[in-house]
Amino acid sequence: MASTVEAARNRAGDRFFYGWYIVGTGFLANVASAFSLASTLAVFLKPLTEELGVSRGLFSLLRSVETLIGAALAPLVGTWVDRFGGRWLMAGGALVVAIGYLMLSRVEDFWQFAAVRAALITTGDAFMGAMVINVVIARWFFQRRGRAFAFSSMGIGFAKVCMPIVAASLIAWIGWRETWAVFAVATLILVVAPALLFVRRTPEEMGLCPDGVTAVGLRRSSGETQSKGSIGPYEFEPEISWTRAEAARTRAFWLLVTIFGVSSIGVTGLNLHVFAYVTDLGHSPAVAATVMSAIASMQLASPLAWGFVAERIDPRFAAMLKFLVQGLGLGLAISTSNLLCLYAGFLLYGIGLGGSMVLPDLLWANYFGRRSLGKVRGLGLLLTHGLAAAGPPFFGFLFDLTRSYLTSFALFTGALIASAFLSLWLRPPQK
Repeated sequence: MASTVEAARNRAGDRFFYGWYIVGTGFLANVASAFSLASTLAVFLKPLTEELGVSRGLFSLLRSVETLIGAALAPLVGTWVDRFGGRWLMAGGALVVAIGYLMLSRVEDFWQFAAVRAALITTGDAFMGAMVINVVIARWFFQRRGRAFAFSSMGIGFAKVCMPIVAASLIAWIGWRETWAVFAVATLILVVAPALLFVRRTPEEMGLCPDGVTAVGLRRSSGETQSKGSIGPYEFEPEISWTRAEAARTRAFWLLVTIFGVSSIGVTGLNLHVFAYVTDLGHSPAVAATVMSAIASMQLASPLAWGFVAERIDPRFAAMLKFLVQGLGLGLAISTSNLLCLYAGFLLYGIGLGGSMVLPDLLWANYFGRRSLGKVRGLGLLLTHGLAAAGPPFFGFLFDLTRSYLTSFALFTGALIASAFLSLWLRPPQK
């Protein structure tokens, strides 16, 4: 008991909890990961396909292949982050990604471009990306986990708002090849040094407690109070370890996979096709671009609000609210071609989408704990990313059959509403 109490006591002079350095590093890593996202890759589509002589369809298919590779790597990455922590995984992954970007600046054929993206950039990003970041953050925070995930994930929203403009400006100034070289240098600066300097495996290794508790007041998982400090008893999640097989036998695991996996099909499909949908309605490309910017802006602005909401109410109710907002927004957007309704609907959709930056990882961490989160989350991502990879071709082929996006967008709206009600069935698993 004495050692537990001692571990719970932070140094008296430490006013700033060290875990926020981890969150800051996560923000920077999420910015760097956005260099490879579809929203950034889309800026390269026209100059790259013209110079390398490849069709836009084949170029687009590459993104689905990358999603499947990331899904296949997730269980391995999850096991390693549980075993070794995220420090060297993030630094090593960023180094591999930077090498890949440098090689992209020298490719002469599309098969070389695709091989480098698949073998180096997608692989390296799996080791420095959101799953590793969020597993590490989950070990440093418990009651403040929602806001910690939110601050870190805002790096993705920030990059999705800024990167298309930055990438387009760089391509116009120095060309698409040199732009990849700039991304290589930026990745090294944003990830390698911060990861090596700041990322540590657990707060306990530094004599700290999750959330930066400054008073002694741990409560055993059985509910027995060990001691009380100025802030009263402070309750942490039970330190339970799960194997993949044990997790896969729980209802919570499959509900989380279903709820977030099915909705991710729509998200990846809409991301690729929303520009075409808006222009098909008769609006200009400039309007379509601002619609995409509106969605991305809400993704940047709303995660922090979702993080605070999830700390104050049951996260499954927050997930239900997120899906309802997202579904109602998309339903409004596709109900009419009126420009005002279109903007209002996609703004609501973007607010709901911002919850996806926080709530899935929060629910996985709350339900399966800190000790084996990587391996369980990795198995979940294998399944949800596998579903997500089906989104772009599903929307595309359905358009080819119906000559309209209305059917696919309406199905996505229905899936969001269904996910909202399925969220109410979520319960923490019992081992």
